[in-house]
Amino acid sequence: MKIDILTILPEILRGFLSASIIGRAEEKGLVRFNIVNLRDFTHDRHRTTDDKPYGGGSGMVMKPEPFFEAVDSLELKKNPGRLILPSPAGRPFNQDAAKELSLEKRLVFLCGHYEGIDARVAQGLNAEEFSIGDYIVTGGETAALVMIDAVVRLLPGALGDEKSAVYESFSNGLLEEPQYTRPAGFRGLNVPEVLLSGNHEQVRRWKEEQSLMLTAKRRPDLVKKRQKKGDTK
Repeated sequence: MKIDILTILPEILRGFLSASIIGRAEEKGLVRFNIVNLRDFTHDRHRTTDDKPYGGGSGMVMKPEPFFEAVDSLELKKNPGRLILPSPAGRPFNQDAAKELSLEKRLVFLCGHYEGIDARVAQGLNAEEFSIGDYIVTGGETAALVMIDAVVRLLPGALGDEKSAVYESFSNGLLEEPQYTRPAGFRGLNVPEVLLSGNHEQVRRWKEEQSLMLTAKRRPDLVKKRQKKGDTK
């Protein structure tokens, strides 16, 4: 997979993309990152990427020209990609969306700042808008990194243990059960006996029950969604 990221702050991306699972995935050749500085596609000595909004209002809006020119430079006609625009008004980004995007050969993230991006960017470039949640972050880079992290870890070979992606939270529509490791007892808090029993069937049932109980308590919306799909396990 190739991932292009259009941004005015390339320096905040490099450290994240070179570390941990994402960095190792790139080292293995599973993904290739291309950070594009939008300021390289401006035509004034101040390298301006924003301007005042038409119709008035507070803040600044990112100009369309740098985005269009930067996308033109990617030559997507030769090597097509799916354009993603992080936006509060976008489709909710969840595990299903991550799985969907992980099947693509190329993703192009358009990162906005200030009060947003000129609406003609999404319209003219046919960019898909995705939202990582109902809250505000400083810029589109933060949301893009969240989505990239969720997508890259689903690429075959990205995780050391391929089963990890199968058993993680949300992989089956539920939260993951509580996890424990050594020591078995710590400051009066003990690991549940069933996990020490060695009985694999009992452990499996316990994990399923705990997963359902935790999800029902903290994310009842996920249980309802699962029931609508007809999965009552």
